[in-house]
Amino acid sequence: MTMPNPQLKSAVKRVAMLEFGFFGFEVSVALAIGSVALIADSIDFLEDASINLLILLALGWSLAARARVGMVLAAVLLIPTLGTLGVAWMKFNAPIPPSAIPLTLTGIAALAANAISAFWLARFRKTGGSMVKAAFLSARNDMIANVGIIGAGIATAWSASAWPDLIVGLAVAVLNIGAAKEVFETARIEHLEAKAQF
Repeated sequence: MTMPNPQLKSAVKRVAMLEFGFFGFEVSVALAIGSVALIADSIDFLEDASINLLILLALGWSLAARARVGMVLAAVLLIPTLGTLGVAWMKFNAPIPPSAIPLTLTGIAALAANAISAFWLARFRKTGGSMVKAAFLSARNDMIANVGIIGAGIATAWSASAWPDLIVGLAVAVLNIGAAKEVFETARIEHLEAKAQF
């Protein structure tokens, strides 16, 4: 067992609370306006909050235990991809555009929430191991997705089409796959380092 860094623990706790709260807000808007991109992003917020709660539990664990949790988190990062694909399929079969103004404003608010989360975690991303890296990458990727959501809102207002929202939702899925791969590779390195200690 190692003693957790109290500053890291505090940052992770703040991020988890912010992300869980924003999940509730964003999924409500997504369901109200029928947005694939916002549904995908709200699932990301729930996933991010879950990752940070797991980090809080595992901060004092050994390197080997943290590596195992990191590998599990790599799989967790893929969960929003499955949800997004399901919603995207439904939207593809019934391409009704979401309301552009709520889509754009929620994208801006989500961008701010993810920027705050990434800022709180940035100083620990290289020293906190695969778990903290997972949380940082998730927040960073969500910021990229939020810029896309804002663009989708503007494009939807201009075109009255469901396609910008659908395309951004699928792009979020691709970002999650890349983050999962990077987290898994970091966790695998930690696992090998833990084995080398024995």
